[in-house]
Amino acid sequence: MSYLYVNDNGVTVGVEANRCVAKYPDGMVKYVPIESLEGIVIMGQSQLTTRCTEECLKRGINISYFSKGGRYFGRLQSTGHVKAERQRQQCALYDTEFSVELAKRMISAKLKNQSVVLKRYERSKNIALPEIDNMLDICRKKVAECKDVYEIMGYEGQGAKYYFDGLSKCINEEFVFHGRSRRPPLDEFNSMIGLGYSVLMNEIYGKIEEKGLNPYFGFIHRDAEKHPTLASDLMEEWRAVLVDATVMGIINGNEISKDDFVKNLDEPGCYLNKNGVGILIKKLEKKFQTDVKYLDYVDYPVSFRHAMMLQMNQLVKAIESEDATQYLPIQIR
Repeated sequence: MSYLYVNDNGVTVGVEANRCVAKYPDGMVKYVPIESLEGIVIMGQSQLTTRCTEECLKRGINISYFSKGGRYFGRLQSTGHVKAERQRQQCALYDTEFSVELAKRMISAKLKNQSVVLKRYERSKNIALPEIDNMLDICRKKVAECKDVYEIMGYEGQGAKYYFDGLSKCINEEFVFHGRSRRPPLDEFNSMIGLGYSVLMNEIYGKIEEKGLNPYFGFIHRDAEKHPTLASDLMEEWRAVLVDATVMGIINGNEISKDDFVKNLDEPGCYLNKNGVGILIKKLEKKFQTDVKYLDYVDYPVSFRHAMMLQMNQLVKAIESEDATQYLPIQIR
């Protein structure tokens, strides 16, 4: 399964002979078999025909809307997958021992994955950051001893600070950054991971819906107006693995330049331009389709995109059994 990304203005996406057809203003036409589509992402001023919209709703194909700079607006979704009983179970487990155990598992895996990714780039740059590596290990050990979600997320925040400090020392000099910045991103690195996290959240949001769960009833992140907290929960173990590693690879591989970004002259902010968005989306899509053997409960290679769906199955099992130990997070090596 794949996503169709429309990163141009003036494109019309329709349906012809069981294919999605994207017609561009310059006359170019692209065809995608509709059976292979998991979602359509519109980035900018483009549109879907009524027939295409109806077909997507009937088939459960996600339709998401972003700005040209990658800001997420919302999505069009079918109600075909809603499972009320499962959502009641999900809601009842909020702020319970289930949440604490699930948080320990997810955040421990996130810290482990951050540590592995950072060490890869330490080796590629032939540097050593023992203090940062040690602090990530300490944060992970502390998480295992926590008694509530707030404490766990405190160590997650500490670990993230050390992790991004480490990445900033492993990046090409032209793109050096000074910690995380969002809304707006203040530099090229933060602009790229911000868009990458939005794309990742969109992927996970769709998979939550497919399983009939409610994206807004999280276990780790506290309730937030207009924010899909369950999607934020499930992103944690994937952020470093999929987005951070992809962005570091693009930058250190000299696949992008500062010409692929624009800075807002009236107020702070650094954003990818059309070409930059295209570079990142193409690399992320390739990453999502890469086969790996990182899931402990599967003894054959699966794509990262399929692995995310298998993780959703794990979460459903955990919710239905009310046993968070049923959830086995992904941990890379």
